[in-house]
Amino acid sequence: MKIARLSMSQGPRFAVVDEETGNYHVIAGDPIYSGIEPTGEIVPAGEANLVSPIIPRSKVVGLGGTYRQEGQPEPDVTKAPVTFLKPNTAVVGPNVPISEPSFATDLHHEVELAIVISRLCKDVPEERAHDVIFGYTVANDVTDVGTAKTDPQWARAKGFDTSCPIGPVIVTDLDTSDLTIRLTINGEVVQEGSTAAMAYTIPQIVSYVSSCFTLLPGDIILTGAVAPGIPAGPGAEVEAYVDGIGTLRNPVVAEQ
Repeated sequence: MKIARLSMSQGPRFAVVDEETGNYHVIAGDPIYSGIEPTGEIVPAGEANLVSPIIPRSKVVGLGGTYRQEGQPEPDVTKAPVTFLKPNTAVVGPNVPISEPSFATDLHHEVELAIVISRLCKDVPEERAHDVIFGYTVANDVTDVGTAKTDPQWARAKGFDTSCPIGPVIVTDLDTSDLTIRLTINGEVVQEGSTAAMAYTIPQIVSYVSSCFTLLPGDIILTGAVAPGIPAGPGAEVEAYVDGIGTLRNPVVAEQ
């Protein structure tokens, strides 16, 4: 099932995507809490204005060094991956401009498979990890590499407003074992790989992250990048794609 979130006159509303027609069937409430209850309202595909499919209740947890990369040492899965946080204010949806902050000097982009958490949880064993996953979406982990090199920690470099576009939808039933992941900038493919190269399993990732932090419904886990980040500043058009989910498009602009 594909779940979207639409901007409507009465405020944001969740909807289920009809995969035959592309139309959006509006549902009552938040599906994480209240399940799927159609209202009967249908928004035609050509009239839908998609926003971020979820806003995390508290945080985005990012991971690094999770993929096997050609010419690089094999990730040591006996050790914890690089771990960082983005605030929920970093999250934006499709077509929203990525605003380069005034302090930034070198924005880099990474396409990632993102996990959406379904319930409050802590210390989840691997065998129960799928019980706390609501679904998956596409994320662009945006980093100001210039700030990351000068600041002693990554809060500014990775946590600024608009640094975590997600979307276009959440897919609730997805086989993540071998999905193509692709980043395109101004029409050119600049990053491509497959989740088959992930050194950690999805259950391992959820179990590890939940051992570090209590996770709340709607929290997001970024599972890492298939290749190093690609620079792109104001004027660029960035497209992040994951098989089975779709393409997330965002322009890059200078902060106003």
